Amino acid sequence: MTIANFNDAAELRDWIRFMQTDGVGVDMARRLLSTFGLPGDVFSAGFDELRAVVPERIARALLQAPTAMMQNRLELTLDWAAQPGHRILTLADADYPQALLNISDPPILLYIKGRSALLSATSLAVVGSRNATAQGMQNAERFSEAASRAGLTVVSGLALGIDAAAHHGGLRGEGSSVAVIGTGIDIVYPMRNRALAQRLAEEGCIVSEYPLGMPPVAANFPRRNRIISGLARAVLVVEAAAQSGSLITARTAAEQGRDVFAIPGSIHSPLSKGCHQLIKQGAKLVESEEDILEELGKLPMPMQPAQPSVITRADKDADALLGAMGFDPVDADVLSLRSGLGAAALSERLLSLELDGAVECLPGGRYRRVN
Repeated sequence: MTIANFNDAAELRDWIRFMQTDGVGVDMARRLLSTFGLPGDVFSAGFDELRAVVPERIARALLQAPTAMMQNRLELTLDWAAQPGHRILTLADADYPQALLNISDPPILLYIKGRSALLSATSLAVVGSRNATAQGMQNAERFSEAASRAGLTVVSGLALGIDAAAHHGGLRGEGSSVAVIGTGIDIVYPMRNRALAQRLAEEGCIVSEYPLGMPPVAANFPRRNRIISGLARAVLVVEAAAQSGSLITARTAAEQGRDVFAIPGSIHSPLSKGCHQLIKQGAKLVESEEDILEELGKLPMPMQPAQPSVITRADKDADALLGAMGFDPVDADVLSLRSGLGAAALSERLLSLELDGAVECLPGGRYRRVN
């Protein structure tokens, strides 16, 4: 579909009104644009012409003059777009990301806050569980930082857990990070990520296909996943349960012709089930950042010196306990047998290691090494 570029606010107003017309979703909009051209041409068409393409109810809605409420919404949206760092791209815009144009259902409008040029950069999507383990968060942050320092933009969804860790890592490198959200661009969800969202707006980019004021509707989040994968050259799944939204992103990525990577984990961890499932289905198992960078043709760039380990080495008993623990989750009773420590001594040393960030306590009273 080829649409001429627009140059003025009147045409942008038509695009916004078009997409906010009751009953006009992405599929219906694409059908109308393919038939008539620009939104202004849709509004100028006769009822019989429209009725040949869309149901009668939508045809009448398109021909109806904007209500006072609609006019107010249009003005608010245009005022938002006029602010520094804000932008609205349409399918007609020459700067619309080419990668998204190539998917089967590209968003008609993109509401953008921040560095819009990042949407056309070579990107790696990093996704995973909202209820991630400490190890999963570290992996997401480390892999994302390495990708960003190699020049890849890190794309994720601004959710808690793996998404947030991926954004933090991405913002540390020159590739920066893009957040694709499932609400209006003027809404931060979840609120706990407000500071991260502010940083992304200043140093990276936030993008949404939803109009201003759109609340966090559950159905919108799986829908936005096609944009996360669509912007990216490949998708990395860090941690995911067997039934996870991250698997939707991975499946969509495969359908879009993107590479899918997955980090394996313990066979005992529920959050490894999704990654193992993807690997069985053909996703590429990765154990290090270099596995991804080499696959994508990005040679690793020099990293900052590694931070000193948070595990204290002065306590040899702690080292022995970590050795007894291994890398799979283990409960206290088994660990007591392996280490020969009594319940009180074991509890004291586990607490010390947990405070040092060397182990994490999992549901069910089990423990796992972090480093």
